[in-house]
Amino acid sequence: MKFSQILSPIILVVTFSNCDTKTEGPSVSKSTTQETVMGVQPFAENVFSQFTNIRDFTINVEEDEAYFTLLSPLSELSVIMKIQRGDMNWGQPKISSFSGKYKDLEPFISPDNLRLYFASNRPTSKDSTAVKDFDIWYVERQDKTAEWSQPINLGAPINTTADEFYPSVALSNNIYFTTINENSQSQDDIYVSKWENGTYRAPIKLDDAINSNGPEFNAFIAPDESYMLFSGWKRKDGVGSGDLYISHQKNGSWSPAKNLGKAINSKQIDYCPFVNQSTGMLYFTSRRSTVKRLDSGYISAQSLFSEINKYENGLSRIYRVNLNKFLETDNKLRSE
Repeated sequence: MKFSQILSPIILVVTFSNCDTKTEGPSVSKSTTQETVMGVQPFAENVFSQFTNIRDFTINVEEDEAYFTLLSPLSELSVIMKIQRGDMNWGQPKISSFSGKYKDLEPFISPDNLRLYFASNRPTSKDSTAVKDFDIWYVERQDKTAEWSQPINLGAPINTTADEFYPSVALSNNIYFTTINENSQSQDDIYVSKWENGTYRAPIKLDDAINSNGPEFNAFIAPDESYMLFSGWKRKDGVGSGDLYISHQKNGSWSPAKNLGKAINSKQIDYCPFVNQSTGMLYFTSRRSTVKRLDSGYISAQSLFSEINKYENGLSRIYRVNLNKFLETDNKLRSE
């Protein structure tokens, strides 16, 4: 989404670290705090520690195939990468078959694992090489072992002359996404386009239970549309600059969005949520930092490099937490 394009890091961190080339599955960094160990955890550290600017994570139901956006530090390059897990270890990232030439970002794999939606500025005509505004595209396959198709533009009424970002699709085929409406006085907003009689209807902006005059972006919709997670920027109840929020839908109405709180959100920006419904794991991007300034200062270069280069150092990286416990507690509070 457009708002998130200004969020790329503008500094590089020194990387004098002795990195093992073998990648591992989900693990907890040696540098993690007790709060992190009990809740939010770094995900696939040996994969994501290699990069300075990553985001937009999605994973299949079996949790052995995942996609994420890899950006250059200033976002001149934006490529959707694929990783696969075998024998409990995540392999090295590869460029997805449909990505690498244009600015592609924000992958979302459908609940049946047979479609992958994403945003791209690629030309809509096969005869053109000129980039355009960002549209929502998708690729599809017949089964999990098959190759992805060539990208397909989702078309009108979802795609317009404005930018469309961060698609999230429910089992009903309803699609939620972020855009900026030229006729709206607010900033980035979340819209839904409903699938009816084999076609998408005109997108509808979600009401003020979700959207405000500030930016709302990166919406994840539960497959049954019972709840939505999204990012809100500098709201009054914010923990950091950008936080993750949740809203529940009942009888077609959304509850006022609730901040997920300090158990999940950090003092920095937390965004790009994705939930695996089979495990209840919430994956998201965060720029959280536990880098410490010592009153006595740093004398050893090795200890300084270790502190600067740990996973939670303010760079854009992937984390995960079990959302089920939070939802269970939240539902109890809402029913009281």
